[in-house]
Amino acid sequence: MQTMQLPKAAGCFRQAAALMPGPLRRGLEGLDGGTQSRAEEIRLRAGRPPTVAGPWGERPVPGCEALVTPEDLSLVLEIATRASAHTALEQVRQGFFTVQGGHRVGICGSAVVREGEVRSLRQVSSLAVRVAREIPGASDGIRDKLWDGGALQSTLILSPPGSGKTTLLRDLIRALSDGAGRPPLRVGAADERGELAAMWGGVPQFHIGAHTDVLDGCPKGTGLLMLLRGMNPQVLAADEITAPADIAALETAANCGVALLATAHGADLADLTRRPLYRRLLALGIFRRLVVIRREAGERRFQVLPLGEDRLC
Repeated sequence: MQTMQLPKAAGCFRQAAALMPGPLRRGLEGLDGGTQSRAEEIRLRAGRPPTVAGPWGERPVPGCEALVTPEDLSLVLEIATRASAHTALEQVRQGFFTVQGGHRVGICGSAVVREGEVRSLRQVSSLAVRVAREIPGASDGIRDKLWDGGALQSTLILSPPGSGKTTLLRDLIRALSDGAGRPPLRVGAADERGELAAMWGGVPQFHIGAHTDVLDGCPKGTGLLMLLRGMNPQVLAADEITAPADIAALETAANCGVALLATAHGADLADLTRRPLYRRLLALGIFRRLVVIRREAGERRFQVLPLGEDRLC
C-alpha cells in the first residue's frame, strides 16, 4: 500500500483564500502553514461562521467569528468571477463553477426552475470553495503497476469524494505525457469540469505534460469521442464517470485500442458492483486495473487491484 504525501507549500490555499472578502481572507491567511497545506475547502454559509475543512473535518476560522452574510457571499462571487456573477449563476445546473487556478466554487441557494430544469439561483445561501492542488510525483509509487507486457492497462481510480482521485489522475496524465521512466504518450483529457488542467486563456494552469491535449467544458462522453477522432491519442483520460454516455464513449475508445484513465466515486470494488451503472462498466471488461484510495490517519493510501484477479499488487 502506497501513501500520498500532502504538499508542504500553502500557495494554492492562499490563492483560494484571495477570493474571500478582506477580513475573512486575512483570517485564512493567518492559519498556520500546516493547516493551509492540508486544507481542502473553505465553507461559507449565510448566518453561520466560516469554516475550513480538511482531514480533521470542519473547523472555525480563528478571528472570524462574525456570521457570514448574504452580502459576503455575493462579494465572493463578484471576486471569483471578476464581476460576472450572473454568468456563474447561469452555470448552477452543474452545481459549481471553476475559477483561475482550478479552484471549484460550489453554490447553493434558491433555485430558479423553468420547464423542470434549474436555470439559475435567485439567492445564494452557501458556497464551498474547493482548493485545487497538484502534487507532482503523487503517482510515482503505483505507476509501474499499471503496465503489463509493455502496455499501459486501462485504469479506474476509485475513492469517496474529496480523497484525491483528481489529484492522482492529473499526476498520471503528467507522468505519461512527459515520459516519466518510459517513452512519452499522447494523452487526450476530457476535462468537463475544468479541474484536471484548469485551462485559463487556453493555457493549462496545472502541469499536465508536454504531449497532452485538453478539451474542457464539454460533456465527457462527447469530449472523449471528439478527442479520439481529432487528436489521435494513445491514452484518453476523464474525471468522474457518472452517466451512460460516458460509459458508451469509453467502450468505443477501448475498441479503438486506446488506453483509458478514469475516476469514479466509491469506497471499494464491492461498492461499485452494487450500483447498476458501474456494474455494467465492470462487466464490459474495459478496465484492467483498479486503484482504490483510502484515507488513514490523515494520509491517503493506495491499493492497486488487477481487475479479474483475486490479488492485490
